Amino acid sequence: MIKPTMMDYHRHIIVCVGERCSDNNQGQKLYDMLGDKFKKAGLNTGDLRVKRSRATCFGTCRSGPLLCVQPDGIWYYDVTEEKLDRIIKEHFIQGKIIDEWVFHQGPGCKSND
Repeated sequence: MIKPTMMDYHRHIIVCVGERCSDNNQGQKLYDMLGDKFKKAGLNTGDLRVKRSRATCFGTCRSGPLLCVQPDGIWYYDVTEEKLDRIIKEHFIQGKIIDEWVFHQGPGCKSND
C-alpha cells in the first residue's frame, strides 16, 4: 500500500452536495465553481491555499447549500454564488467570519466579537 500525499493548505472547505440539503443540485454547482474562484482569488496555491471537498450529508438538512470551513469550525447556510464570493474575500482572505450566515460554530471557535 502506498501512503498518500497531500499539498499543504490553510483552510478546508466542505460543501454539502446532498439531495436534501438544497434544491436543483445547488451544492454541487457551488462546489464546481470553487476551482475557478480559488484560482481567481489566489487560493489554489501558497500560504492561503484552500482545499475543497464535498460531502453527501451533514445531518442538518434544508437551508442549503451548506459549507463547513475547517479548521475554523464555521458552518454557513443558504450559500449563493454571491455569498460564496463574499466568504472567499472576507473569510478566506481577510480572516473575518461573516456572522450573519453562520448557523453553527464548532468547539473553541471565535466569532468577530
